[in-house]
Amino acid sequence: MASTGKAFQNVAVAFDGSDDSVKAIRLACSIASEFGSKLIVVHVYSSLTTVFAGGAGVPVLNYGELEDAAKAAATATLSKGVQTAAHYGVKARGELIEAPSVVEALVGFATDQKIDLIVVGTRGMTGFKKLIMGSVASGLVSHARCPVMVVR
Repeated sequence: MASTGKAFQNVAVAFDGSDDSVKAIRLACSIASEFGSKLIVVHVYSSLTTVFAGGAGVPVLNYGELEDAAKAAATATLSKGVQTAAHYGVKARGELIEAPSVVEALVGFATDQKIDLIVVGTRGMTGFKKLIMGSVASGLVSHARCPVMVVR
C-alpha cells in the first residue's frame, strides 16, 4: 500500500477497448473517486518488430507503415479509455506501452510506477468469450506484486 496511508494512491486500469475493459474503467473511476487516487489508463500493444531478410531476388518488406498504423490504432484506443474515465468524472493519465507481452508490460509498469491496484476486465479483445478469465487477467493475478481486481 502507499506510504501516505491512502488505501489506493495509484490505480492503473488496463484498457483494450473491450466491453469488459470499459467496465473496469467504470469501477476504477469509482475507486479513484472514493479514495482520491491517481488513475492511469494503460494500453499495451504489439507492433511488428521482426523484419524478414529477403532471399536472393526477394525484396525486403518495409513494415514502417504497418507499425505506424498499429501505433495510431493503439493511440486511438488509449484516447477512448481516457475519455471514458472523463465521462465517469475522473481525470486520468494515459500510458501507451509497446511490448510483446501485455502481462509483462503491465506488471513492469505497476512495479515501476508504484501502482497500488490494477483493475482489469475479465476478458479482452481476444475473442475467446467462453473462457472464464482471460489470459491477461489470469497473468496479472499470478504475477503482479500489487492487488489485482478483475471486473466481470
